Amino acid sequence: MSPRSVVASASALAALAGMIATPLLARGSDARAVLAWVVVLGLFGGSFAAAAGLCGWRRASCAASAVLAVTVVVEAVGTRTGVPFGHYDYTGALGPRIALVPVLVPFAWFAMALPAREVAVAIDGTGGRLWLRVALGAVALTAWDLFLDPQMVGEGYWTWPDGGAYRGVPLGNYAGWLLTSAAVMLLLERLLPPQRASRAAVAQYAVVAVMQTIGFAAFFGDAVVAAVGGAAMLPIAAAAVMRVRRTLQ
Repeated sequence: MSPRSVVASASALAALAGMIATPLLARGSDARAVLAWVVVLGLFGGSFAAAAGLCGWRRASCAASAVLAVTVVVEAVGTRTGVPFGHYDYTGALGPRIALVPVLVPFAWFAMALPAREVAVAIDGTGGRLWLRVALGAVALTAWDLFLDPQMVGEGYWTWPDGGAYRGVPLGNYAGWLLTSAAVMLLLERLLPPQRASRAAVAQYAVVAVMQTIGFAAFFGDAVVAAVGGAAMLPIAAAAVMRVRRTLQ
């Protein structure tokens, strides 16, 4: 078994176990915060392994480092100015912070940014138009946030003091996500030139979409978020999975 396969398998198991265990514990508990780290780092490891499979460990490291750096700056600016996500604050529940931003947050950006980009590659193809791949990737990543922000607000990890129309999250936050996601997609296009779509990354996006939809519908007791997030993520995931399957035939 290659080192990349070991990292990918261990990461997938950790993320899946963390997602299954989370609703079994008390909301807002320290144990759930630990599982948030397990899930995010598991997804990060899966994305990193997928990137290495596409372009090698060196390019994967450069891309991950660049996304971490850019997103921590964006988040640090956002917490101070309200741009581009609206006025929000992080609590101390997620552990160590850098520039007021939990260390885990930039890892979460890369953890799902790479799968979102690979979903776009699967749907549009490597010979497609750059702007369309970037747009598809940005939409795919923002769709995930329709699950992420309501869940994290519910856990008490961050909050918008002025509230918002969608489970305490202002709708303007999603415009900020689209803008930031597009910038991240452009960064990935430069550092990880699109080749074949990574089946592992597409599968990771699809599994997260399914698990989040089931989680909110059956365990978190929030049919609205399940419906909204599922309606956003599942069709994108299904389209990418079908395209990948066709290439294997």
